[in-house]
Amino acid sequence: MSVLDHSAIDVEPRISEADVSDYIALLKPRVMSLVIFTALVGMMMAPGHFHPVLAFTSLLCIAVGAGASGALNMALEGDIDAKMSRTANRPIPRGRVTKPEAMTFGMTLAFFSVMTLGILVNWIAGALLAFTIFFYVVIYTLLLKRWTAQNIVIGGAAGALPPVVAWAAATGSVAAEPLFLFAIIFFWTPPHFWALALFRSDDYARAGIPMLPNVAGPDATRLQILLYTIVLIAVAAAPWALGYFDLVYGVTSLILGAGMLVFAIEVFIRRERSQSLRATRKLFAFSILYLFALFATLLAEVAFRALAPLVGGA
Repeated sequence: MSVLDHSAIDVEPRISEADVSDYIALLKPRVMSLVIFTALVGMMMAPGHFHPVLAFTSLLCIAVGAGASGALNMALEGDIDAKMSRTANRPIPRGRVTKPEAMTFGMTLAFFSVMTLGILVNWIAGALLAFTIFFYVVIYTLLLKRWTAQNIVIGGAAGALPPVVAWAAATGSVAAEPLFLFAIIFFWTPPHFWALALFRSDDYARAGIPMLPNVAGPDATRLQILLYTIVLIAVAAAPWALGYFDLVYGVTSLILGAGMLVFAIEVFIRRERSQSLRATRKLFAFSILYLFALFATLLAEVAFRALAPLVGGA
């Protein structure tokens, strides 16, 4: 009888300690908010009429798909997160959520977000969302992040796709405008994340992640940040120069680009540790403002064009 009792104790299922906040954390809400915003801009820029219910459904599916990617990423990187001070308080390292629970949660969200977008909106958008999740989880998380210093460069494609998915949801196709948005986010990603990697290099070294500062060194990283910033300025101005975006956007992109360049030059010049840390933190913070302001300008232009006939008619 005692043997039976002992066996019963051994196989007793673990009771999860997770609450709603832990599962929300798995979604990476800060990343999700950026995804929603850039997707909204891509959707609003799309031509033609898009039913509000379908528009809301599309944005919700894109947001849930981004959350699914975050949950699967955390499930696969629990060992890394536990070694980094920036991520040690995430639900899996803290033991609040197990890897199988996070995997199940992420896979469920991924399946329903893709299927809902495909069935209710269109399958081009659904396929693009599925590819975005696949790219982030498999290509970036499993294949790139642990093995190459170019992880951020190539992996940035996943974070750049939401405006394209949203445009496809609204139109059933892909055009030059969302590809410009894709390119802007794609070339913004390296200077943004390498600035973070410079002042978090010890974290990445402990976790064994081959970020550029740990592989090529801080000086090479500073040069790459400067070069990518120059390319970003050109890429951001290109749709205005080619006549796709309006003058206000063009001027805004040049002003914001000048700000990015100033901070990137400061990062390149400041080599003493305390000064370097301040410079990289400032670039990291400004890069967030840069992307938000650039896309907000596009959103404002769309709103102005929509309201102009009403104002003129009045």
